[in-house]
Amino acid sequence: CYTGNTWDSTSCASGTTCAKNCAIDGADYSGTYGISTSGNALSLKFVTKGSYSTNIGSRTYLMDTDSKYQMFNLIGNEFTVDVDVSKLPCGLNGALYFVEMAADGGINKGNNKAGAKYGTGNFGSGYCDSQCPHDIKWINGAANSDGWVANPEDKNAGSGKLGACCAEMDI
Repeated sequence: CYTGNTWDSTSCASGTTCAKNCAIDGADYSGTYGISTSGNALSLKFVTKGSYSTNIGSRTYLMDTDSKYQMFNLIGNEFTVDVDVSKLPCGLNGALYFVEMAADGGINKGNNKAGAKYGTGNFGSGYCDSQCPHDIKWINGAANSDGWVANPEDKNAGSGKLGACCAEMDI
């Protein structure tokens, strides 16, 4: 349904039609996104050269169960985290932020059959932030294919008319 930086016009005549015709597979977190774990540590690469494409940037979310993101109620509570920035390249930040995503990844919105279980990343299964990104491929159970413009500088990216918007708090 999506190859390179374009949507298949037959399967994806509209965002709703595309969601009905296409399925989201689980992600190869290490090979595609450069995300790995070791013990209680999580590592993210900025640039990952995969077998099919080069991915720039990565994000991941803490899970509560197999199909729900961990939710935090910080009112009157403390939140601490250790970040090793000793190997962080110049010009990058190790951002940690809370966003107003549904615990289930929006599985009840539109034709969203992926939800939190299949992650967010480029799938946009419930992902949102305060920058209202337009490059998210799936928003609220529909493909962001309507008005999609392929990025001439990036053979794997583009932007659609929809933005994935919600409140965000940077830590």
